[in-house]
Amino acid sequence: MTTPIPSPPAIPFLGHVNTIDKDLPIRSLVLLARQYGEIFQLSVFGHKKIFINSYELQNEVSDEKRFLKKIDFNLNEVRNATGDGLFTARSDEPNWHIAHRLLMPCFSATNVYNMTDGMMDIISQLVLKWERFGPKGVIDPSTDFTRLTLDAITLCAMSYRLNSFYREDLPPFAIAMGDFLIESGKRAGRPAIVQNMMTTTNAKYEEDKRVMMKLVEEIIEDHRVNPPEKPDVLSVMLNGRDKETGLGLSDENIKNNLLTFLIAGHETTSGMLTFTVYYLLKNPEAMRKLREEIDSTLGDRPMTARDVNKLPYLLAVMRESMRLGPTAPARSVAPLEDTVIGGKYFVEKGTFITINTVVTQRDPKVWGEDAEQFRPERMLDGKWEALPQNAWQPFGFGMRGCIGRPFAWQEAQLALVTILQRFDLVMHDPAYELELKQTLTIKPHNFLIHAIPRKNKPSLRAILSMSQSAEKAPAVQAVSNAAAPAPDTTKLKPMYVLYGSNTGSSESFAQRIASEAPAFGFRASIGTLDSAIDRHPEDGPVIIVTASYEGQPADNAAHFVEWLSSIQDPGAFKGSRYAVFGCGNRDWMKTYQRIPTLIDETLSAHGAIRLVPRGEGDAGGGDFFESFDRWMKTLSDVLLKEYQTTKNEDAAAMSVKFVSAGIARAEALRQKDAALGTVIENKLLTSPNAPAKRHIEFALPEGMTYRAGDYLAVLPANSESIVRRALARFGLSAEQEIELSSTGPTSLPVNKPVAAYTIFSGYVELSQPATTRDLKILLKAKNTETSTKALQDLSANYSDTVLKKRLSVLDILEENSDIDLPLATFLHMLPAMRIRQYSISSSPLWNPQHVTLTISVLEAPPIPGRTEPFFGVASTYLASLRPGNKVQLSVRVSNAAFHPPTDLSIPLVMMCAGSGLAPMRGFIQERAMQKQAGREVAKSLLFFGCRYPKEDFLYGDAELKEWSEMGVVDVRPAFSRSPSDSEGCRYVQDRLRHDSKDVINAFLQGGKFYVCGSSKVSTGVKQVLVQFFKETRNLNDEEALATFEKVMNGRYATDIFE
Repeated sequence: MTTPIPSPPAIPFLGHVNTIDKDLPIRSLVLLARQYGEIFQLSVFGHKKIFINSYELQNEVSDEKRFLKKIDFNLNEVRNATGDGLFTARSDEPNWHIAHRLLMPCFSATNVYNMTDGMMDIISQLVLKWERFGPKGVIDPSTDFTRLTLDAITLCAMSYRLNSFYREDLPPFAIAMGDFLIESGKRAGRPAIVQNMMTTTNAKYEEDKRVMMKLVEEIIEDHRVNPPEKPDVLSVMLNGRDKETGLGLSDENIKNNLLTFLIAGHETTSGMLTFTVYYLLKNPEAMRKLREEIDSTLGDRPMTARDVNKLPYLLAVMRESMRLGPTAPARSVAPLEDTVIGGKYFVEKGTFITINTVVTQRDPKVWGEDAEQFRPERMLDGKWEALPQNAWQPFGFGMRGCIGRPFAWQEAQLALVTILQRFDLVMHDPAYELELKQTLTIKPHNFLIHAIPRKNKPSLRAILSMSQSAEKAPAVQAVSNAAAPAPDTTKLKPMYVLYGSNTGSSESFAQRIASEAPAFGFRASIGTLDSAIDRHPEDGPVIIVTASYEGQPADNAAHFVEWLSSIQDPGAFKGSRYAVFGCGNRDWMKTYQRIPTLIDETLSAHGAIRLVPRGEGDAGGGDFFESFDRWMKTLSDVLLKEYQTTKNEDAAAMSVKFVSAGIARAEALRQKDAALGTVIENKLLTSPNAPAKRHIEFALPEGMTYRAGDYLAVLPANSESIVRRALARFGLSAEQEIELSSTGPTSLPVNKPVAAYTIFSGYVELSQPATTRDLKILLKAKNTETSTKALQDLSANYSDTVLKKRLSVLDILEENSDIDLPLATFLHMLPAMRIRQYSISSSPLWNPQHVTLTISVLEAPPIPGRTEPFFGVASTYLASLRPGNKVQLSVRVSNAAFHPPTDLSIPLVMMCAGSGLAPMRGFIQERAMQKQAGREVAKSLLFFGCRYPKEDFLYGDAELKEWSEMGVVDVRPAFSRSPSDSEGCRYVQDRLRHDSKDVINAFLQGGKFYVCGSSKVSTGVKQVLVQFFKETRNLNDEEALATFEKVMNGRYATDIFE
């Protein structure tokens, strides 16, 4: 008896036409595979298509005695240009067999070997371009790899030079080809009657075909007029004769195959190279190992054909890149007869079956639970050879597989080795996460890099972060209310400020060091740690501010840490002088300050001179900013002494020029940013009696994707009330325009008129508590006796009078109106506006284009003596949003462990309180969508803490109730103010202890445990779980803790916030 193939809900007649993303179909197919499992079926305008998503089914349909390639709807449209060329020919067309027999030998190992010089010719052009761009040049690798591979195939196979690197834009052929392939994909989903009405689109489509065919004809004509000395692939097309039939290729078929080679011969290799660079930059350890293999094997010697396939780690990297990023993400076959696949799914003869390669190559049954991770080691030490047959198919399969594979494989090796011999690569945006662009193939989209030439001891060139502006125009003399003119920076000594930061704190501290450097006689450059690989300047101090995230480096410091850890030479940093300040959170005691400590000790151990002891800042403590101020004071004193510079407190790095009183509000900066999300819904989840919790839904910017468990990073704005307070304090109107200039890097908009309201609203933190440094600056301003005494009292009792009361600089200025502080100094004191990260509370299986947040709105009553209540900057901003509002946001990947497992038989045990429910809601929603699709899903446990069942039991009467009734989750609440409604349990850890049998049973079933909430919640939960081990295994406290750490490794993930 057969099993029906599952299918999403469909629209009559149209079928699933709206189920698939028209611009990025592969994203929809991946999400459908996650929801429906190993197989699903779609129907578009009556045409049925089956999609398979598991290795077992892929292996079965790779039997060419039962299944043969079938030209799907997309390729059928591509045939409008390529006809019966090798890639788009039907298997029963005679020309395919003739061309295949004639051209297959052209790509033998020997013939490809002979193409090496041509490949290296084009690769050298790419290298020359990148060298001329310099380290600050922003490079789109996908575009340049397109130039590389297009030029290489035309030169090596057709003896024709396109010279793509000698023109600013891509060749017209490449542009026309991209548009043609995109439109072909869209045509596949349109009814003929609709297509016929799209006259403009159809005209553009025909023009693209004409442009492509024009190049084909030019190449053929040139080849006939100027035949190459050595026969090439085009020579075989023009003159070859099939040994089996004695026939040659017709003129039409020659054009079709030449165009096929131009398209398929470069598009896939370009994508492969781009994916490989992306995965290497996201995985510093793999990059380091590859660089070591290249340096130790080849050194500076150019790679030759004799070196191809002799670098094991390079091959592993390429295979793993093509596993995760197969540029041809799917292929289609059809059964030759009615058949049953998977032992239970009936498929009629001729039915389209699409192998979803991008999914099948991540099947955990073959690749393990870490199948989503880039790990080249899975392709080494015999593991590659031991893979099940047909598990790795990025080049297609069987007789319809890619005949140009040897060409692409050699070209990619030559290119990657040459590039890594010459350059250190860093991402332009270290937080970039993979976006895809789909034509006939897929490749990374909006992926930008810098290529920094490798040298022995080059000068430091730091790549500025995207959030900074570093225009070094001369300071503009302020008309009024401004600090003194900035000094001539050319006379200052160099300083190099480096940071590693995800959330912005370390970057903000680094910014402060750089902006204050002129006051101590230094001219600072600022950049990420990753931009400083292989660079250790000796002409000025190197100041490093960096963080640890659960023991791991920041995104923009990962390559630096990997490189630093691999250094063997004990004198590698001799002559360099440095200082390190580390940011961290003591809630992660085992890994607190791990990265700053590693950097500090490694630099010292390899010859660098430590200027001051490493500083520490605990982001979870009360003196985070104070600890930096103390360290900064010590550092500045040492710098003045060591470098014999002169302190100049008037050397402010910021000046203000008043441009106009303003009759039109300046357009808010960043509103044209590509990463603008749109608010869809914003609703209150709690009763008026409970602290506010809100549910906010956003439509993501185009191309942005996420996984359940990821974060949404939001750039907030200060509330209107506090902005107007700041404007009033400095006597400014909301329409007032000012122009800022800076002698050093700054995150403020400089050298352009900007409304004062915009500056106060979006660029600076107005609510952050004043630091002791701020108080000292205020004391140096013009004061009366009254304000001087008030400031001295605040300084003497800082912890009680400022920190605990969260008094900001603005609060102090309002209370002491006689402090005469220039606006430039005020702006210089304030930290830059930071992004805030929130756990996403939805699953992309619900809606891949939308995310939801579940947030707590922070509001505190006024402190004694003040009328203004305290509002959290970001939560207040988010709470104020209305549907249709635009918000600057981006998705940030969470810890790899903080995602639901792909194996749906594994139960989840989730523990959280308040808005810590957010990621758990996403997990449960994902499991619910998978169960609705007909898949078996293990029941999970949710332990959720709140106050009352009727006031703040988030989603309790809505989604959680629905998902409980579905059998997806068993909700175990703990009501702190109403324990009688939760089995007498007040807190999550109490309910966990009360339901110990169910928790232990879930553990024995292989369950994975997740905690999200405050450090108190995390500590309490961990204590209970350790106690379970103690009691069930008869262990003492120390043994129980050690057992917990060992057994729960990989099964226990936390996300802590305060």
